[in-house]
Amino acid sequence: MSSDLWSFSLDTYARPGVETACLTLQSSGVNVCLLLCGLWLGQRGVACSEQRLQQLREVVEPWDMQVVAPLRSLRTQWKTGARADAELNALREQIKALELEAERQLLVRLERLAQDWPQDQATDVSAWLAGVAANAQHLARDALHQLRVAATGT
Repeated sequence: MSSDLWSFSLDTYARPGVETACLTLQSSGVNVCLLLCGLWLGQRGVACSEQRLQQLREVVEPWDMQVVAPLRSLRTQWKTGARADAELNALREQIKALELEAERQLLVRLERLAQDWPQDQATDVSAWLAGVAANAQHLARDALHQLRVAATGT
């Protein structure tokens, strides 16, 4: 298991089915960085609590709204035009790289917040998944199951 959240996120996202599950949950309003952080914390045995979930959300929400979402929106707006315009496509790729870097920085912030939380207290990632995807659980059960399987191998 990767020790830092960024490496864990890259490793997890590369597993079969995880990208699709994350994008499904994202379309249901779940923040993928928060989701991956929850998986990471669950694997590390950090107990899930409403207080911890709230602390994570307080980091995620402003960064997502002020930094990640505007970059994602611009990248999405340029998608069609970039197919026929090489220069626009090159700019879109730069925006895509900035968006990824913004997500990496968010994961660094989340890891920093959770670095002193006691580990090896719990082993079930389900509580974290339920907490971070509370608003989408009924919409994306299959996606949550796919992530649980990818994270635990069961």
